[in-house]
Amino acid sequence: MRPITLLDSAHHLISDKLHPGDIAIDATVGNGHDTLFLASLISPNGKVFGFDIQQAALDAAREKCRHKHIQECLVLIHDSHADMATYIPAELHGKISAVMFNLGYLPGGDKSIITQTDSTITALTTACRILAIDGIITVLAYPGHSGGDLETDAVRTWCERLNPEQFTVETLYSSIHKSSAPLLFVILKRVGSIIEAKTPRQSGKLDGC
Repeated sequence: MRPITLLDSAHHLISDKLHPGDIAIDATVGNGHDTLFLASLISPNGKVFGFDIQQAALDAAREKCRHKHIQECLVLIHDSHADMATYIPAELHGKISAVMFNLGYLPGGDKSIITQTDSTITALTTACRILAIDGIITVLAYPGHSGGDLETDAVRTWCERLNPEQFTVETLYSSIHKSSAPLLFVILKRVGSIIEAKTPRQSGKLDGC
């Protein structure tokens, strides 16, 4: 039997939150597997917004969804997830049920093209601001690749600074007990107060993002 991975755990948690007709975001389209997963949950009337800076990733996701006849659910955006607030219609802010981040590089692609700490933190801050009440954000981080340790530490710090009255954060660890093993951060939005966020470089908790 195949062991349960952190990605499996993320999918399981999101499956409990996401339903047909909902709105979701794949902040890192990558090989398109998460995009397909989200689209299969929200079809036929929901929408998945997918972001990636590599056109090949978007093409792969579109093709996977086309084979399942759910490509009409997709809005694929060739840009950084840091700019998601620009692309998500204002009327959907506060109505996003789930956001997935799978950090690092495109599997099978150029390993020098990786998610960047600054843009990831910006995207996370935006994601929790536009997330629906009881919505979920999952962040699969990989400290084992070059630059991944710094990005993982930044995400951990960002999570620690979220207001615990407004967000619940849980960290799930890999069964591989190494410092380079992946981690899964799970953020649930508890209340709906929307206050402009501070960045991790500023003092104080992140209130409502």
